[in-house]
Formats: sequence, C-alpha cells, structure tokens
Amino acid sequence: MTGPTEATTDATVAPTANTAADVPPAPAPDPAATAITSVARTVTDVLQPRNVLLAGMLGIGLAAAGDWTGLLWGLLGALCAGLVPAGYIEWERGRGTWGDRHVVDRTKRAPIFFVILGSIGTGSVVMVLGNAPAGILVAMLALWVMTIGLLAVNTVWKISVDASVASASVALLAAVHSPWWLAAYTLTAAVCWSRVALGYHTVAQTVAGAGLGAATAVAYAFV
Repeated sequence: MTGPTEATTDATVAPTANTAADVPPAPAPDPAATAITSVARTVTDVLQPRNVLLAGMLGIGLAAAGDWTGLLWGLLGALCAGLVPAGYIEWERGRGTWGDRHVVDRTKRAPIFFVILGSIGTGSVVMVLGNAPAGILVAMLALWVMTIGLLAVNTVWKISVDASVASASVALLAAVHSPWWLAAYTLTAAVCWSRVALGYHTVAQTVAGAGLGAATAVAYAFV
C-alpha cells in the first residue's frame, strides 16, 4: 500500500514542477524605449499648459504695456488661463475623479473647459475694470475663443489641449513681439511628439490642437 501512494504523489508533483520550468522569464525592458519614454515625460511635464501660459502671458503682458506693469497683467492672465485650471485638476485628482492631470478620458474633460472659460472670463472683466493694456486683454479673449473651440471638438473627438496651448502661446508671442518667436514652434513640435510618444494622443489629435492654437493669433489680429 505504501508504494502506490508514493508513486501517485510523485505523479501529481512532477507536472507542476515541469510547468513552472516551462514558464519563460519576463523580457528585459528595452533601454532605448525606456529612455524615449523618460524624455517624453520630461518634455510633457516641463511644457505643460500652466508653465507655458505663465511664460507666454508674462511676455505678452510686457509687450502690451511696454513696461514692467505689463508683467502684473500677464501674471493675472497666466493665473486665470493656466494656474486656476491646473489647481482645479489637482483638486479633482485629490478627490479621485481623475488619475492624473492628463485626463485621458475625453468624456470627463468638459468640466475643465467650463472652469477655464469662467476663469478667463473673470480675469478679462478684471482687466477691463482695471484698464489693462488692450494687447493682454485681446490675448485673453483669444484664449477664451480657443477654449470654446476645444470644448466643441472634445464633444466628438479627443483633441490635444497641451498642443493647442503650446501653439497658441508661440503664435501670440510672435504677434505681439516679433515673427522670430515662430522659431519657438520647435517647442510646440516637442510637445506634440511627447503626447504621441506617451500614448495620450494620436498625431492627428496633436496636429489639430496645434492648428487650433495657431488660429488664436488670427483671432488676435482681427480683434
């Protein structure tokens, strides 16, 4: 009786050992792919909308006023167009509404656009009451119109907000300062690349965002 029992035990254990031995090891991470992802992450974090708008609106305000007071108006513009919306996103993240600032689910983005519209609208009213330079006020209105466009497109298709903001900031700086600012579109291209490399957007979505952002300069010129 003892022999068959031991044989049965060996028969049940052996396949388990063989199965474990047949499992292939996990593939080693590709160093090149890891490096590309790391660079893309750095680009998208450094050139995120709040940072781009902070630099861009300060430059636009300075050009609009022609002196240091323009920096204060630019700071107000950056606060309303970039920092307040970014703060709202962080608040919602803390509540568990979204996983990160990218809000990859298009259907959950509408509240962000409404916050941006309200914040830019409020800042524009303050600028009117405070007799802000026309240039910075028009830039705010151009960004407000751009946000309307983003909201409208987002109802049916996912468009890149990061690409749109990066493009708009460069276009507006070129309009108020010098056409040489158009060289900064290399940074816009970097933003587009990073969004695609990280899988947040397709090429078409970033190109559409950049195109909409560039259109704000046209709006600026005609207002």
